[in-house]
Amino acid sequence: MVQPLGRIMTRHALLAAVIALTAAVPMTPAAPADPAAIARGKYLVTIASCHDCHTPGYFLGKPDMARFLGGSEVGFEMPGLGVFHGPNLTPDKATGLGNWTDAEIVAAIQKGERPDGRMLAPIMPWHAFANLTRQDVGAIVAYLRSLPPVANKVPGPFGPSETPTSYVMKIVPPGAK
Repeated sequence: MVQPLGRIMTRHALLAAVIALTAAVPMTPAAPADPAAIARGKYLVTIASCHDCHTPGYFLGKPDMARFLGGSEVGFEMPGLGVFHGPNLTPDKATGLGNWTDAEIVAAIQKGERPDGRMLAPIMPWHAFANLTRQDVGAIVAYLRSLPPVANKVPGPFGPSETPTSYVMKIVPPGAK
C-alpha cells in the first residue's frame, strides 16, 4: 500500500520529536527506597531472626556483625535431602542477591523459589512468610537492598550422598534416632 507523502513526513517528524525530547530529558537514577520502608524492613528482618541463619558466626556464638546477613558457614543437615547453608542476603553481585530482581527476592521469601527454579531448603520458613503483606515483603526487599554488599560465598548445597566441607547441625525428625 502506498502512503501519501504527507503522512510519511508526519510520522518522521513525530519520531524526530520523540527522539529530541528523549535526548533533552536527563536520565535520572531510580529514586532511593523510602526510609520508612527500609526501617520497617529492618524491623521485620530482626523479629523474624533472619540473622540467625544468615550471619556468619551466629551459630558459633560470635556473630560477625561486619558481615551481617552475609551467609552462614554452618550448614543444616536434613536427612534424605543433604546439607544447606543460609545464603548471603546482601546485595553483593557475585555471592549475594545483587543480581536478583525484587520479584525474585519476593518469590524466595514467600514461595521458597530461587531464580534458577530450585526450591529452598525446608528449614527456610517461607510458608510462614507467605502471609506477609505486599507492603511488608516490599519493605524487607528495600532493607536487604540497603545493606552494604558482603562478598561471602557459602558452601554447598550438598546432596544427601555428598560430604559437606563445613560445620553441620543435624536436624533430626521426631521419632528418628
